[in-house]
Amino acid sequence: MKLEQSDSEIYGLVKKEIEREEYSLIMIASENYVFEDILETQGCVLTNKYAEGYPFKRYYSGCYYLDKIEEIAIERAKKLFNAEHANVQPHSGSSANMAVYYAALNIGDTILGMDIDHGGHLTHGAKVSFSGKFYRTVGYKVSQKDEMLDYDEIRDIAKKEKPKLIVTGASAYSRIIDFKKFREIADEVGAYLMADIAHIAGLIVSGYHPSPVEYAHFVTTTTHKTLRGPRGGLILCKQEFAKKIDSAVFPGIQGGPLMHVIAAKAVALKNAMTNEFKEYSRQIIANAQYLCKKMMERGYRIVSGGTDNHLFLVDLTNKGITGKIAQEALEKSGIMINKNLIPFDTKSPMIASGIRVGTPAITTRGMKEKEMEIIAELIDKVLKDPENEKIQQEVKEEVKKLCLSFPFYSKIYKI
Repeated sequence: MKLEQSDSEIYGLVKKEIEREEYSLIMIASENYVFEDILETQGCVLTNKYAEGYPFKRYYSGCYYLDKIEEIAIERAKKLFNAEHANVQPHSGSSANMAVYYAALNIGDTILGMDIDHGGHLTHGAKVSFSGKFYRTVGYKVSQKDEMLDYDEIRDIAKKEKPKLIVTGASAYSRIIDFKKFREIADEVGAYLMADIAHIAGLIVSGYHPSPVEYAHFVTTTTHKTLRGPRGGLILCKQEFAKKIDSAVFPGIQGGPLMHVIAAKAVALKNAMTNEFKEYSRQIIANAQYLCKKMMERGYRIVSGGTDNHLFLVDLTNKGITGKIAQEALEKSGIMINKNLIPFDTKSPMIASGIRVGTPAITTRGMKEKEMEIIAELIDKVLKDPENEKIQQEVKEEVKKLCLSFPFYSKIYKI
């Protein structure tokens, strides 16, 4: 039975979401569009099957074809990232991080991670997260001087606090991360190193950001964002930790894996091995840097003065508006970004002094530097007068016109 007939209420809302994604500029750094092969795989009969355990070591019968699929996903992950071991079962990046902590730490052990208000993630030690509740967490910040990581300062904190695990990686940091330096610090204090590359995984496999696989004991990532796959998690590690990691994922923190998602992960990993994907990654960065430059030309202060990856933070303090106001005004105009704390922010996370801008999704649609010029102008037009509903409606029409020139889901669905 088709959804339109079985549940018209849900069908109608799904259709509205398709239209929103088709006619909006999706510029939230952690979001992307997936292609039809991913949608097809995630919506297939693999969703029916329980497959607790690992390939050819399952608790239920009838898993032969799922075993083969998971094996393919594992081998592709290892090949793509040049890793010794891969676990493709985590449901999300957060659960991947949880599994590493479960495998490497005891409750109450010390974690050193990037402060959330300086670009880190909730699971890197935020007090509201399990990571901050079950473990003793210490944070490092960016330098007040240039808003970049200060490895000497991180080393000093590590020497003082003696963490058992150091976490590197971020959700809102626009510069290259030196994983080798992090490993040196970890070795100095006898800590494990975990690299959370959820945001930059696609750039890493394309060669546009250094890889942590050589240096980190554990590497976690999501499979969406710049990797452009389904929403899910992935863990890479050295062979010596393989058994601990696998046991931590199942039965440690999860039951049955989502086999339709694992199959879609396999498809995404294959796509990420192509020259087309490498060119896509290059264009993501080119778009981010060009858009960043055009925003600066319009008087916006960019945190750390620029970007080396797929995102950048805009400090709106000199514009006299908050991140919350900017997010709401831009959303009404068809431009999707998110409010974001900036380093040393004095505002709450729900208000914030800045916005985070990302280019993975608009680059997937085929937009390039020419379109970044137009987008910078549209953003500036809205933020100059964020309460002006007439301007918001005008910009929304301009956004739709731009999106119509780069059709995506309208080629698949009737909208």
